[in-house]
Amino acid sequence: MALFNRNNRIGGFMDEIRCNEPSYLIWKWHPSGLQAGAGNRENSIRWGSSLRVKDGEVAVFVYKQKDGTMQDFIVGPFDQTIKTANFPVLASIVGLAYEGGTPFQAEVYFINLARIIQVKFGVPFFDVYDPRFADFGVPVAVRGTVSFGIADYHEFIKLHKLSTFNLDDFQKQIRDAVNRYVKDTVANAPAAHNIPVVQIESKTAQINDVVEYDLSERLKETFGVVVSGIDISVIEIDKSSEGYRQLMSVTKDLAGATAKAEAEAKIKDIAAKQRIEAENYEETLRIQREESQYAQHKATQSANIGAFQVEKQTEVGVAGAEALGKMGANGAGSIDLGSDGGNGGGMGFNPATMMASMAVGGVVGQNIAGAMGTAMSGMNQPLRNGMTPPLLPVVAYHIAVNGQAAGPFDMTTLTQMANAGQITTDSLVWKNGMAQWAKAGTVNELKCLFTVMPPIPPTV
Repeated sequence: MALFNRNNRIGGFMDEIRCNEPSYLIWKWHPSGLQAGAGNRENSIRWGSSLRVKDGEVAVFVYKQKDGTMQDFIVGPFDQTIKTANFPVLASIVGLAYEGGTPFQAEVYFINLARIIQVKFGVPFFDVYDPRFADFGVPVAVRGTVSFGIADYHEFIKLHKLSTFNLDDFQKQIRDAVNRYVKDTVANAPAAHNIPVVQIESKTAQINDVVEYDLSERLKETFGVVVSGIDISVIEIDKSSEGYRQLMSVTKDLAGATAKAEAEAKIKDIAAKQRIEAENYEETLRIQREESQYAQHKATQSANIGAFQVEKQTEVGVAGAEALGKMGANGAGSIDLGSDGGNGGGMGFNPATMMASMAVGGVVGQNIAGAMGTAMSGMNQPLRNGMTPPLLPVVAYHIAVNGQAAGPFDMTTLTQMANAGQITTDSLVWKNGMAQWAKAGTVNELKCLFTVMPPIPPTV
């Protein structure tokens, strides 16, 4: 039969098990009209009692049996009559099925999961040392607030006895632990986080983050609470202490030396940058000057291109004339026209050589005459309105030599090359306007270079 059915209730009043405390963390329920410490009566629950658990609460039923303590947890919201279906552990409890109004014994605790407890803490002055100046301890005090709550009530119950739990004592335990952790963190902050002691007041936010991270893990492991926030309101240095004055004196000298070194380094850096900029500026001016000179030189060449071409053509003509003279000289003295019938030894000339020289000389002379005539005619024509005369036409051919294009060469140079055997009728040539390379012997303009001289007449 159901143990807590209203229809089976024979005597007594129905109990309403609930927590009406406005502010609590752990609260123990007892029947109406009974005070705490009333023995077993304060743990008596009548048949048909109802249980009401608000949202954010958990009700813990503790049954003390010979074979151990058993617990039931009812998480709010919950508002029902107590039944064995809601408390499976009751089905194994011996001696509960009485016909009268005998109640069953159970301690009922309400745990507030929604409440956030705030505990103020204060660490009195203690010496903090800068690792750079270990001889000077500076008194530092810390004040603030830690906020926490209960999230894992199973773990919390394992760490604490609900029957003897006292919030004031618990808060004192938390405060003492926080003071130890905060003092340890602040004392190690200069070495662990490179925070100068004289600047520790201005690093409150940074130290607060370090303390909150470290303290959250420690309080969870030790007390089973979850830290929702730590607020270090102030970190105070005792500036009237001897340690602080000595440290400030040392750090002031160090700061002055550091500032001087930094200033000297900046001056050197500025000087180096100025030197580099000056060198770059000089190099830029040099490049601009060279480019300007080159552009001016090219402009002068363009303006005097006509005279330059005449000069070069004249040089070619002179070279051709010199070559012609050498050819005539080499041909003389090979035939004796004396009384011995031309068998050698006397002054004379070689007709075949002379004829070849005349042929080459004629070609060279024609080219020189044509170039000079064209140049002179152009120079003799007056310029109109400051106009620059057009460039003189120059016949220039490229020659294929070992698969590479050489040149271009004008007619005078080609004549010399043909006489020297450097080009033949089978040499490939090309000039602007030709569709493709062609043999020199097939180009009408170049056929005069390969004029076959008649053989030397036989001597009679």
